[in-house]
Amino acid sequence: MLPIISIKNFSKSYGKTKAVANLNIDIEKGELFGLIGPDGAGKTTTIRALVTLIAPDTGEIYVNNLDVSKDIRKIRSITGYMPQRFSLYPDLSVNQNLNFFAKLFEVPKKEIAERKKRLFQFSNLEPFAKRLAGQLSGGMKQKLALSCTLIHDPVVLILDEPTTGVDPVSRNEFWIILKELKNEGVTILVSTPYMDEALKCDRIAIMHEGVILACGNPETLTSRIDNNIYKLSGTDLISNIDPIAKITGIISVQSFGDSLHLTFPKNISAEKINEDIKDILKQNFDLTQIEPSVEDLFIALVEGNNVNGN
Repeated sequence: MLPIISIKNFSKSYGKTKAVANLNIDIEKGELFGLIGPDGAGKTTTIRALVTLIAPDTGEIYVNNLDVSKDIRKIRSITGYMPQRFSLYPDLSVNQNLNFFAKLFEVPKKEIAERKKRLFQFSNLEPFAKRLAGQLSGGMKQKLALSCTLIHDPVVLILDEPTTGVDPVSRNEFWIILKELKNEGVTILVSTPYMDEALKCDRIAIMHEGVILACGNPETLTSRIDNNIYKLSGTDLISNIDPIAKITGIISVQSFGDSLHLTFPKNISAEKINEDIKDILKQNFDLTQIEPSVEDLFIALVEGNNVNGN
């Protein structure tokens, strides 16, 4: 069976800046696939090419076996695209926005009411149907934007950083909706700068400066880190990050909120690291081994640390 999205040797430059270089991704029907990476990684450029907004410099991109360079109208009819800044109409109500996009996507009139009913069910927006879009909270705006994107029942849903700037509760609710859509058979490609959201995807591609550093199941990818990762908890850690990073054997020190993640080889004793930290901090702290996160993997890949299969 052919993948529903196929990207082969895709490259795109803006002037002298190489946004994406020789990208290769295949996404199977029904997958929830994540493009994971910081700003400037090339995620938006890849997505804009997929939805026919920009043309590849080189390479080929197919959506449901349709060529993005030739089958523009057909691709737009079967995809739902939600850009980083979705253009809701703030002076229209929730209901009016849905009606507008239904008309825009040429949804048959006899089907609009039933489709809106279904969208209201999973978005929980029905009590706010008459409220102006401009008066909605950030999370509710994102739900409305997603509903407008889904009004024409797309085969493929493509979302560019849909949870950026949204509060944690709304982020979680949004991902629950995406899981429900995936369970209904919708293929979803979502980009995000939030590494923790990678675990919500079936597979991910970790992007950095226009290239893919790793691709696969997130749990399998994190297991490739061949070093110890320890979490250091305590007080006044940030001010001591430089001397901690200079401890013999430590490969990397990264700040994670109020704690630090320390990376060092498996042949280095944790007891030895613990004693060295004690000499630096001279106060109570906790050093605990943890399972590597996707963010730990990203840092290891960028810094060229020991990652199996890379």
